[in-house]
Amino acid sequence: MRNILPSQETSSPALAHAAENVRHYRQQQGLSQDELARRAGLSRRMINGLEAGTANISLSNLDAIALALGVQFVDLVRPPQTDNSDIRSVMWRGASDASQAVLLGAAPAANMVELWTWALAAGDRYDAQPDQSGFSEMIVVTAGVLDIVFEHETRQLAVGEFAIFSSAQHYAYVNQGTVTAHFVRNVIT
Repeated sequence: MRNILPSQETSSPALAHAAENVRHYRQQQGLSQDELARRAGLSRRMINGLEAGTANISLSNLDAIALALGVQFVDLVRPPQTDNSDIRSVMWRGASDASQAVLLGAAPAANMVELWTWALAAGDRYDAQPDQSGFSEMIVVTAGVLDIVFEHETRQLAVGEFAIFSSAQHYAYVNQGTVTAHFVRNVIT
């Protein structure tokens, strides 16, 4: 569902919020960094780097940390004292400055529904890591053309076209066009 949190930006607000929120939930539950790392299937070095604001962490690893802490993904990345309905946080940047993913907000579902806007510059690509079983995505293209590349097929979506699929698999968003593709993405957990 997610790829790289923009830690390459030393002033990333999303990374700062994740660092603060992970530390808060970990300490609230009386967990060491070692124990949280074990529960999340990550290294202690990753947890330490995240809490220090220096880790280059994938968004799927943040999902694993949220699961290990018993909280939602949005609980880790939203600004403190912010309501889930208005997060507006840049969560991913591509090779081009025109490529980015913004988590707009989230609402309860069986677990949670997240609303994102995405811009993917010409020639850029986002490679997702598989989510846990039960995760789904809903995509609708608002400008340009977007290819969603799965293991055995590629779906090309033009303006107004949509796709609904399980995100418990490898997939990628690819813009092979000449203009920036814009799309809205719902993540259902």
